[in-house]
Amino acid sequence: MALRSLEKWHGAGNDFLVEVSEHGTAPWWSPERAKAICDRTTGVGADGLLLATVGSVVSMVLYNADGSIAEMSGNGIRCLAAAVRRITDGTWDTLDVETVAGTRTVTLKMDDTAGYGSVAMGEVTFGETLPGTLGVAYVGNPHVVVRDDAKWTDAMREELAESLSADMDGANVEFLSVDDETHLSIKVIERGVGWTRACGTGSCAVVAVAHREEMCGIDVTVENPGGALRVTLDGAAATLSGPVQFVANVEWLEA
Repeated sequence: MALRSLEKWHGAGNDFLVEVSEHGTAPWWSPERAKAICDRTTGVGADGLLLATVGSVVSMVLYNADGSIAEMSGNGIRCLAAAVRRITDGTWDTLDVETVAGTRTVTLKMDDTAGYGSVAMGEVTFGETLPGTLGVAYVGNPHVVVRDDAKWTDAMREELAESLSADMDGANVEFLSVDDETHLSIKVIERGVGWTRACGTGSCAVVAVAHREEMCGIDVTVENPGGALRVTLDGAAATLSGPVQFVANVEWLEA
């Protein structure tokens, strides 16, 4: 039996379990254990599990809800930074975090258990556009952006997302509605998760693709089902801003 102490956080409804440990701690988590704790019926429930290792640098490992490894999460990295700050009694406002996608800088303003932060997400790059889509974009992880249709059911969206993701050997799929040049709305089916209430990298991807297609500007509010995120572009580089909220302390007993 193993007792693990974690915290649960969310950013615009995109929820994560976060464990903070020190360098030298033997790896314990596995894809199977990550999937078990993220299960919303038999586990605690979350879109993903974030592992923060704190030492001379802070590193991040992210398991999706299905136990697969994800390269990057814009909402997740804010949650991880907030958890590190709370657990270590930090007073800093800026934190560099090493991820699979490279080092990302998080700027965070906290008021007790709630806050707002921004993440320098790096460059958004484009891939070959798939037929029937607006574009393919990479924000450390792969995304396919589709113009949404109000006549589609969620079952139709799921079928399309499954097909497009298979063509990409796994990708997040964003369904985009354009409100005006400063406001976009999205629905997201996330690789390894399914429907999610918010996606930070997906918000960056849709703004980059929509801006390329002259549908929006460079400072855009992206309405996700769980809340609003802000994306600003500086050339190819994207900055993501959004809320972060502590949910609960968690003790997980796993045989």
